Amino acid sequence: MQWSELQRDPKSVAALADAGDVRVRRRDGADLLLTREDRMAASGEGAIATVRALRNLLAHVSPETAAEALTDEFPWLSLLPQESVPQFVAEFTKAARISADLGQWSVLADLLRGWKATAMVYTDPELLRQLSGPVDDDLGVVPAPVEDDDDER
Repeated sequence: MQWSELQRDPKSVAALADAGDVRVRRRDGADLLLTREDRMAASGEGAIATVRALRNLLAHVSPETAAEALTDEFPWLSLLPQESVPQFVAEFTKAARISADLGQWSVLADLLRGWKATAMVYTDPELLRQLSGPVDDDLGVVPAPVEDDDDER
């Protein structure tokens, strides 16, 4: 549905939203999703329940089993050093719970992007060597911190 249709006939668009989510396309910005509040609340409750169940499940299995289960879902975990996988499991569980509680899945998405990028580094031996070694170059003078107006209070 186009933005102009929403402007022209909001009642029919609301009726569509009663039946399901409505994607509103805009030329000058990202698409919008129109959904009913009760549907969104139910999704959030379901996500929270799922994350809590996952957290409890992971707490009752061995770290090896948890790592194996998550590696099935995220195969790039097998590229990480073995000693890093338990850290991923702990951070994943924590980020999933935070995301569910806040209803902000960007916390979990950012964590997954970061770990996936780390796994990608391990596929490139030269990049891994560069990032793992000491910094030999003099990178110049570090500028003095700049005080914000907020810092002066």
